[in-house]
Amino acid sequence: MEFLENSIRVTGKKGSIEVITGSMFSGKTEELIRRLRRAQFAGLKVEIFKPSLDKRYSETRVVSHDDKSIISTPVDNASAILLLAGDVDVVGMDEAQFFDDSIIEVCNVLADNGVRIVIAGLDMDFMGKPFGPIPALLAVAEYVTKVHAICMRCGNLAQYSFRKSEDSQVVLLGEKNLYEPLCRNCYNEALKK
Repeated sequence: MEFLENSIRVTGKKGSIEVITGSMFSGKTEELIRRLRRAQFAGLKVEIFKPSLDKRYSETRVVSHDDKSIISTPVDNASAILLLAGDVDVVGMDEAQFFDDSIIEVCNVLADNGVRIVIAGLDMDFMGKPFGPIPALLAVAEYVTKVHAICMRCGNLAQYSFRKSEDSQVVLLGEKNLYEPLCRNCYNEALKK
């Protein structure tokens, strides 16, 4: 008998953590919004959070690069999510790499209490190093989805977010004016210049 994870029917309230990760421009937020909208269509109570520092498109919405959006609550730190989540079935979080390490405990507490967590964030910073709490979230997650962008230089799958500016601070909010997705080979070539 073949074991197919997606064919198992779970009854009752079961908590879990799902992480959607990858480089910039890979569709993380778009996939997050898709999953959260499906939960809303199913009649589940959904709350969505994002770091208050991310105001690129909207202060109160999670917005994808292709302009899909969903209402969210900006929070200054991860622990605020426990106070604001209330009696929910699903909690969504975008740009998780910008949260402090307490996000791991927050996700575990919520999941242990039967809440489905759907979280999206960059797995690597512009230097190709693991980014913030994402590696630890990947370790505790039941489900991990790694999405890829397309390399802007050769067309292969891209997993790196190359910063086009000389700025060296780790957190630098920007779009295509500051970043481009690159494959491993093109990323390494770009670093040599």
